[in-house]
Amino acid sequence: QVQLVESGGGLVQAGASLRLSCTASGRPFSDRAMGWFRQAPGKEREFTASISVDSRTEYLDSVKGRFTISRDDAENTLYLHMNNLKPEDTAIYYCAAGRFNNHPSYTPSADFEFAPWGQGTQVTVSS
Repeated sequence: QVQLVESGGGLVQAGASLRLSCTASGRPFSDRAMGWFRQAPGKEREFTASISVDSRTEYLDSVKGRFTISRDDAENTLYLHMNNLKPEDTAIYYCAAGRFNNHPSYTPSADFEFAPWGQGTQVTVSS
């Protein structure tokens, strides 16, 4: 069973950058797609980005061009590089492992396609 721990969140001003990390333990995740979700106060959790086994990527429209998801399978670590942060990016960010070992280019985006999940890391962007 993969266990996921996120880090790298914090309080930043609009326009700043942050890099979130998600370290996996328990088993390698190189055979799984991985993803980032976020949940803003009072809102549903939403898909943010995913990366396939062969590093194809998928993004929420509002973060395209600003966020980059990447993976380092040798280090069992998933990253989310966030540039030009906006107040509306304020949320708890969760990483998750894909549940299904599908095609290497599979980029899941729905909640049910992911398990397990990390505990989350808070990102707060002030205006």
